[in-house]
Amino acid sequence: MNETKLLIRKKGEDGTKTFSIRIKQDTVDRIDELARKTERSRNELIGMLLDFGLDHCETE
Repeated sequence: MNETKLLIRKKGEDGTKTFSIRIKQDTVDRIDELARKTERSRNELIGMLLDFGLDHCETE
């Protein structure tokens, strides 16, 4: 019989890292409005926006 097991990792071991940042209140307001409109969490949107920005930035 093939046993399927549920792997439960300790919190924080899911490939994510928790840290704090400082951003302008206007930026927070814009993210919160986007979160309200899309029914996504602030955290989820920030991750998406960071990934997009990193994928589309250039350096000189």
